[in-house]
Amino acid sequence: MHHELNVVWFVLLGILFAGYAILDGFDFGVGMLHLLVKDDAERRLLLNSIGPVWDGNEVWLVTGGGAMFAAFPNVYASLFSGFYPVFMLLLLALIFRGVSIEFRSREPMRWWRNLWDTNFFIGSILAALLLGAFAGNMAYGVALNSHGNYIGGFWALLNPYALLVGITTVALFMMHGSIYLVMKTEGDLHDRLRGWVNNSIIFFIICYATTTMATLLYDRHLTSEIRKHPVFFIVAILNMLAIANIPREIFHKRDFRAFLSSCFSIVALLSLLAIGLFPNIVYARNNPANSLTIYNASSSPYTLKIMCIIALIGMPIVLAYTTYVYWLFRGKVRMDGHSY
Repeated sequence: MHHELNVVWFVLLGILFAGYAILDGFDFGVGMLHLLVKDDAERRLLLNSIGPVWDGNEVWLVTGGGAMFAAFPNVYASLFSGFYPVFMLLLLALIFRGVSIEFRSREPMRWWRNLWDTNFFIGSILAALLLGAFAGNMAYGVALNSHGNYIGGFWALLNPYALLVGITTVALFMMHGSIYLVMKTEGDLHDRLRGWVNNSIIFFIICYATTTMATLLYDRHLTSEIRKHPVFFIVAILNMLAIANIPREIFHKRDFRAFLSSCFSIVALLSLLAIGLFPNIVYARNNPANSLTIYNASSSPYTLKIMCIIALIGMPIVLAYTTYVYWLFRGKVRMDGHSY
C-alpha cells in the first residue's frame, strides 16, 4: 500500500503541474503576443481576456509546490536550495507580470503604458523560459551527491538542453495563448490573431522536433520506460495528433476544439516527461544511484494517507471553483467601466 500511495502522489503532482501549465500557459502566451498589438484599445482587450483568471491560475503552482513539500520533502528541499537563483528569477518575473497587469491602465500617459506593456512582455517570456529550463533540467538530470543535494552551480542549470526546452516552452505557450485569444476576441483583431496561430504552430513544431532529436541523442534514459513498455508510445502518437489537429480546427473556425487540442498536447508532453523520469523525480546525471525517487524521497505512509484524504476533499472543490470562474467569464471579452 505504501508504494501505491507513492505512485498516487506522483500522479497527483503531475495533474497539479499540468493544470498550472494549461491555465497559466495561455496567460504567458497572451503576454508574449501583447507587444505585437499596437493599438491601445486592443492591448486592453488582450489584458482583459485574462484579467478575471490570471491570478487564480497561479494558485495551481502554489498548490503543486505545497503538495511536493508534503509528499516528497527531500525533493522539495533539494530543488528549492539548489535551484534557488532560478526560482527567485521566476518569482520576480511573475511579480512583474502581475504588477504590470494592475498598473498598466492606471495612468493615461503613453510612456507609462508602454513601460508596463514591456514589463508584461518580458515577464511572460522570462517566466515561460525559466519554467521550461526547469523542466529541461529535470529531464536532462542534475548533479546530486549521496545525500540527494544539488552540487552543480547556477550556470550548470543553463545548459544547452535546458535552454532548448525553455525555448520550446515559450513556443508552446505562445501557440496556446494565441488560440485562447482567438476564442476570446472578435472583429478585425480576431481575424489577425487567427493568422498568428499558424505562425506560432510552425515555431512550436520546429522547436519540438529539435528538442525531440536532442532528447534521443543525449537523454536516452528518458526513453527507457517506453522501450520497456511500448504501450506508452501511444502518448507520443496522441500528442502529435493533437498538435496536427490544431490548424485543422482553426481552419474550420472551431476555436474551442483547437484550444482543447492545445491543452491535450500540454498534458501529453508532461506525461511523456513523467513516464521518462519514473520512478525518479530528480534524476542524478552524475550518478543515477543518487537520484531522488518517489520511494526514497517521500514522506511516511501515514502522511501520504492523510494527504490523500485531504486531496479527495480539496481537489474537487478547486476544480469546481475553477470551472465556475471560467463558465462565468465565458464568451468574447468586452470593455466596461471595470476593465483594465
